[in-house]
Amino acid sequence: MTSTKHDLSEIYPRCRNLLDPAFWLRLTASDDLGQNPGKISEVLEAAGNHPHIPGFLSELARLEWNIFQTKGKSTPLPSDQGDEEINPTLLLLELQWKHLSAENLDNPGTQVPEPGNEYVLVWKHPEDGEVRVKTASPEDFLTLKMISERIDRKEIARTGGLPIRAVDDAMDRAIQGGVVIAPPSRIRRHFDIVEEAPYAKKQFLVSPSFTLQWHITQACDLHCKHCYDRSDRTALPLEQGLKILDDLDTFCRERRVRGQICFTGGNPLLHPDFLSLYKEASDRGFTLIILGNPSTRKQIETILSVQKPDFFQISLEGLPEHNDFIRGKGHFQKSMGFLEILCELGVYSMVMLTLTNENINQVLPLAELLQGKADVFYFNRLSKVGRGAGLDLPSKEEYIPFLERYVDACEKYPVLGLKDNLINILNHRKGTDPFGGCTGFGCGAAFNFLAVLADGEVHACRKFPSPIGNIYQQRIAEIYDSETAQRYRSGSEECRSCPLRPVCGGCLASAYSHGLDIFEKKDPYCFIK
Repeated sequence: MTSTKHDLSEIYPRCRNLLDPAFWLRLTASDDLGQNPGKISEVLEAAGNHPHIPGFLSELARLEWNIFQTKGKSTPLPSDQGDEEINPTLLLLELQWKHLSAENLDNPGTQVPEPGNEYVLVWKHPEDGEVRVKTASPEDFLTLKMISERIDRKEIARTGGLPIRAVDDAMDRAIQGGVVIAPPSRIRRHFDIVEEAPYAKKQFLVSPSFTLQWHITQACDLHCKHCYDRSDRTALPLEQGLKILDDLDTFCRERRVRGQICFTGGNPLLHPDFLSLYKEASDRGFTLIILGNPSTRKQIETILSVQKPDFFQISLEGLPEHNDFIRGKGHFQKSMGFLEILCELGVYSMVMLTLTNENINQVLPLAELLQGKADVFYFNRLSKVGRGAGLDLPSKEEYIPFLERYVDACEKYPVLGLKDNLINILNHRKGTDPFGGCTGFGCGAAFNFLAVLADGEVHACRKFPSPIGNIYQQRIAEIYDSETAQRYRSGSEECRSCPLRPVCGGCLASAYSHGLDIFEKKDPYCFIK
């Protein structure tokens, strides 16, 4: 049988580029090399101190040969995978010269090759099939050791004196880079129309994270005219909070997702044990978010000494006069000052507005004021629940042109963010790519988040009464897997044949506000044809 003769220039492109073309042709003219291309590193090494051959070239040839071989490997993803696994195509090469990896040689201005031992990783990414090459870092060795020796993340954190989140972040980077292959998230949509929907893409159907919107107290220093719930509920006891944190950690591990906690209230900063709960959540490796009211620099600095929140969200309801009518005298000025504090301390800031008939024409003027003051500004439509029942929503006829103006204004005001699911109808009309909608997955009610109240009540969405269990009496998994939660996850019957369903689903709270059966009728503001 005749062996295939290989094109050595394709296998060793960097080696070829570093040699005189005529010399490369003489070097590779041998039929033996054409039949056995892996031997070229031996030929280069045997050439010794030849003036045309850089000293590192034999090691570079060895690296390029392994890259070529890796291109031909497959990366099977076992359907029954239970734990993280090292990518089966991964090679760990010990080279005798430093700075030979593609990340160095392909970037002008990086360090030149020099003698010395260096470990290099070569692997094929399981998603795009491209071969990656990088110098192995201490973080790489840490993640590979964790998996190969099955060391618990908590033990690694304890031994290395690291926050658990730092260990989790390192593992996430290894997974994202394809060095490690993780079991798929079990937080995923199961829509009937998945195969036919043009927007049924993985990023809209499978969530890598799960958020607990945790209302740890009803106590609040404001008395907003649109507040959803001013009922008297006992603040979360610390001991009970620790049990919830452990249950959430278990749930996220079982569902193969990163856990996020959104501390809110009331005003979560008024809970007597807020800092203890925050620290305990940090110690367990959760991503942390705060939805609260303006606070002091000292309190934010104390929070930062534990863990920087991914963002801190406050609310403004329009221009100063209207905002202070809704939230209390002086609130607007205090909020703007607080945004300056967050900026100075490097905390990502979000501003949320509850859209009503009274402030619909103040949204874009407010965006102009927030430009350069906040990182992002969103709106949510009013939910006519609690004190909010006394306010009015804009009509559908007013809302649609407002939405069009809002989307157009995003180019003028980069601070504007997209949140309302119905914006995807406009994207659909224009033929532009959709965004993830309200929670990254359209309506996320009981899908990639749950709302937990201070007394243990669990709701599919906090914006309207949607009870699905009690976390003091049930495990999160039991609540999440219940038929009641599944009904909320499925959305309205009228939305089920819509091609936009993976990125929309309307707003259940909007349907509720209009007295509709949320499981049957779609968002009354929907305007898709």
